[in-house]
Order: sequence, then C-alpha cells, then structure tokens
Amino acid sequence: MTPNDSDVLIVGGGLMGATTAFFLRRRGQAVTLLERGLVGQQASGTNFGNVRRQGRFLPQLPLANRSRDIWGRLPELIGHDVEFLPTGHIRVCYSEAQADRLEAYARDARPYGLALEMLRGEAMRAKFPYLGPEIRAVSWAPHDGHANPRLAAPAFARAAAREGARIVEDTEVVRVEKTAGRFVATCADGSTYRAAVLLITAGAWGSQLSEQFGEPVPMSVHGPQMAVTEPVPYCLVPVVGASSDSIEEIFYFRQVKRGNIVMGGCARGPAYPDLRRAYVLPGSPLKQFVQLERIIPALRRLSIIRVWSGIEGYMADDVPIMGPSAKVEGLFYAFGFCGHGFQLGPGVGDTMAELIDTGRTGVPIDPFLIGRFA
Repeated sequence: MTPNDSDVLIVGGGLMGATTAFFLRRRGQAVTLLERGLVGQQASGTNFGNVRRQGRFLPQLPLANRSRDIWGRLPELIGHDVEFLPTGHIRVCYSEAQADRLEAYARDARPYGLALEMLRGEAMRAKFPYLGPEIRAVSWAPHDGHANPRLAAPAFARAAAREGARIVEDTEVVRVEKTAGRFVATCADGSTYRAAVLLITAGAWGSQLSEQFGEPVPMSVHGPQMAVTEPVPYCLVPVVGASSDSIEEIFYFRQVKRGNIVMGGCARGPAYPDLRRAYVLPGSPLKQFVQLERIIPALRRLSIIRVWSGIEGYMADDVPIMGPSAKVEGLFYAFGFCGHGFQLGPGVGDTMAELIDTGRTGVPIDPFLIGRFA
C-alpha cells in the first residue's frame, strides 16, 4: 500500500469525519482523512456546543443515547474532556399549548430511554426560581449538557492520529470517483488519494460530492446567529433553550465556567459555501437580548464581546444523511445534520465505523438513508 492509499478515505474534517477516523483506527482500519482547511474549522467549530438529546426527532434518540455515553467517557477515550459538562438542559415555553407539546414529547421519548421531568407552577418556580414570569413550563433533562465546539473535532483528530490515522489538512478535494474497484479523490494541488471505501462527511458541501456519484440531495445552507457576553460570576448551571413556533422565540444560551454566556438563535443568517463565509444579521443580537431578559430577567444588563456565524447544511426534511450509498458499493455518507449534529458527533463516528467495518450498526439508521431522496 502506497502512502496515499488506505482502507478508508474520509473527505471532510469536521466532528463526524474526525470521530469516524478515530473509531475506525480502533477497529484496525487504515484511514486517511482529507480536510480542505483545518479540522473543525467549519460548522463543527462554530456551533453552540449543545450536548442535548431532548427535542430531537424521536427515531434519532438511539443514536443520541449512544453519543451521550461516549461524551461521558472522553478523557479515557481521547485524553481530553473538550470541556464537556453534564449540567442538565431545560426547555422552557411561553404558552400552555406549547407546554402540552413538551409533555407529549416527554411521554413519547420515555420508551427511547430518555427520562424528562416536566415542571409547571410552584414546582417549576421552586427548582428554577430565576425564570421570568412569562415562562409556563420546563422540560428538564438532567443528564444533557454542553461542551466546547472549538476543541472537540481537533481533539478527536489528534487522538485518531495517535492511533495511526493520517490527517491531511489544507487539501481541497475537487473530484471523487470510483475506478477499477477503488475510490480516487483528486485534490486541487494535483495529489490523489485512493481507498477501498469512501466516506463523505463534508457538511454543507456534502451534496456537491454525493452528486458526483449521481446522488444529489435537497440541501440549503444557513448561518447560525451566535454571540457571547462579557464574563459575569458563574451562576447558571443548566443549558437553557426556548421552545416555540416562532423562530424569533427559538433561543438558547449557556454559561461557561469562565463566566461568559454563549447564546444563539432567533434567526438564521445568510451563508455562502463557495466563499466559505456566513454572516451575523445586525438585528440578531438585539433579538437575543430580548429573549434572554424574558427567560431570566436578572441577565438584562450584559455586554456582548463577540458575534459569529458558520455554514450549516439543512436537509429539506430536517433529517440528516447517514449510511451507505443507494447506488455505489463501498460509498458512505454522514452529512447534513441540520444544525443539531454536535451532540451526535461521537455517536455518528462510532456508528459509521461499525457500519464500515462490519456491515451493520448497533442503532437504527434507516430514517437517515440517502435513498429516501431517490
């Protein structure tokens, strides 16, 4: 085998690609990961950092549960905790109708192994006394939490490299094809890489590569609206998210141990994959402060020190692409996680490595197959 040949070639160095590379090496597969820029530079490093299971598409919960188990074992697995904290996660709402929907979700999630506690009235005020008067109910997930997205993918890539994976950054793949039974990735610098198996984990650019194998998918791109405040004394333990039918009320925030409050939501901004640029809308931070004060009035007087965005890929049905190609043997996909892939990342990597190595998975992935768009 030449230096540019491997058992598995992964195109895309975000969290999905880095975790899969790590778990494939643990299974003894020779792996090369190609990343156009730096590992974790795109959506995997610019997202909110939510390690949240509640509120997900119910058939996604087995994968989310598998991932949550891995999040809890990161130091022993990769030698880094990536600042994961199992702080708990609360979803709040402003209406009784929305509260009823949260309660129905809690009931439906229970068979999937996700235990949620619904709190209203005096019980809610006793447990979370800082919530504003408009809050009608809380769904409490005690074992969810948050982590630092800027650390996660690079930490997995370093661990994969220590296990023997080849991580190649600053290498843009311009063409992928299968010839003579092997996949070939041709790069902008003229180099080529070959493997028996190809996994595309290219995020918002995934459809551009799947289309080269005759499997385009309906994907749109958006930029999350993110901001962080000045540090204040650490007092807010759980991650907080607001559930609503209005995008301007869909808001989430968390406080890190350093004291800063990271927040996002209320809108989606423009994103341009060809330029590798996404933008914060000027009004987004102002809308976020309105929601922050509604949820916790004591946080009304804070200063923003930074805003940012990223490029996230959204599928038309809001369900990711994950699993084998419907057309090409040895081709696999894991992309299009619709702005909620961070928590799933370790579970996706473990599951894709299992699928590639054994031909099966320990969690169901049928709802995520690319063939649904055929």
